Amino acid sequence: MKIFAILPAVLMAATPAFAGPYVNVEANSGFSGTDYSGTVIDNHVGYESGNWYIQAGPSIVSPDGGDSTVELSGKAGGGVPLTEKLGAYGEVSFMTGDDNNSYGTKLGLKYSF
Repeated sequence: MKIFAILPAVLMAATPAFAGPYVNVEANSGFSGTDYSGTVIDNHVGYESGNWYIQAGPSIVSPDGGDSTVELSGKAGGGVPLTEKLGAYGEVSFMTGDDNNSYGTKLGLKYSF
């Protein structure tokens, strides 16, 4: 009977990295010194497979002292191992706007000790 008690833990430890759909809610606030400029709350649905992901959904844009609006935003990115200790990652993102859409990129290296 003890085997049935530890079986879920053994199975979870043996499963590969997560692949499939997910929900990601993220709040990003901006400051310049001590001056708060506002917060954007992303409400994304995404899909992840191995080291790659894609997600999109509505974002609530709340500028300091202004009215909140809802925009569409999303991002896609991933990473690749370069050596046993060094990996590279990148991300592209977008958000709609009243006058102009905005876009962003992120590139980086991660070294593990």
